[in-house]
Amino acid sequence: MIKAWLDFPIFELFAVLITLYATTGALIVIASFSTATIVLVRRVEGVVAPFFGTVGVLFAFLTGFLANDITERNRQAVCAVQTEAAELRNVYAVSNASVSDMGSLRSVLAKYVAALVDDEWPAMARDQEAHSVVSAYDALLREVSDPRIAQTAGGAVQTALLNAAVGAGSARSERLALASDRTIDAKWVLVLILGVVTQISIGLVHLSKAGAQIAALSVFSIAVVMALGLIGLQERPFSGDIRVEPGPLAEVAKIAVE
Repeated sequence: MIKAWLDFPIFELFAVLITLYATTGALIVIASFSTATIVLVRRVEGVVAPFFGTVGVLFAFLTGFLANDITERNRQAVCAVQTEAAELRNVYAVSNASVSDMGSLRSVLAKYVAALVDDEWPAMARDQEAHSVVSAYDALLREVSDPRIAQTAGGAVQTALLNAAVGAGSARSERLALASDRTIDAKWVLVLILGVVTQISIGLVHLSKAGAQIAALSVFSIAVVMALGLIGLQERPFSGDIRVEPGPLAEVAKIAVE
C-alpha cells in the first residue's frame, strides 16, 4: 500500500495525505466536543502543553531520519550518474587521443550511451530492464578487450580503456541498485502514525475551546502534509516529479556521435 501511494503522481500523493490528516483531525474535533463523548473527554481535560512537545519532538526526529535516508539515496544517485558519465567520457577521450584509428570503438560507445539514455532510463523508471543495454555493454567490453589495441596503441592505452569501461559498468550497477532501492515500508507507516498521534496530543491540550483546537490541528496538519509530501516525491530518485535526469549521459551521447 505504501509503495503504491509513493508511486502516485504529485497531486494524488498530496491528496492522500490531505485526506488522511483532514479526516483524523475532524474526528479528533468531533470526539472532543460531541455531546456523545463530552463526558469521557472531560475526564482527561487538563493535559499540559509540554505533553504535545514530547510527542512532536519524537515525530520530528523520525521524519528527519526518514528525510535523511531519502536525501542520501538521491545524493548517491547523482554521484553514480556523474561517475558513469565521466568514465564513458574517458573511454571516448582515450580512444580519440590514441595514435591508432579507433573509430569502431567510438561507434560502439555511441550505441551503448544511446541505449542508456533512450532505452534503459525510461525502463528504469518503470522498474523494468533494458536488454539492449546489456548487449551494447558486452559489445563495448569486447571492443576494448581486442588484443589489437595493445599491439597498435600500446598496453597502457588498452588498460586505460578497460579501466574506464569497467568503471562505467560498476557505476551503472550502482545506479540500477539505487533505482530499485526503496525505504522500508515500516518507516513510512511509523511516521504517518506518529503524525496522527501528534494530532491527538494537540487535541488533548486544546479541549477547552473548539476554535483553538481546530486552528492548532489545521496548522499542524498543513505542515505535515507539506513535509511528508515533499519527502515522498523524492522517494524514487529516477522517477516521479523530482528525479535525477540523464543529462550527463546525454552530453556524452552527443560527443560520441561527433
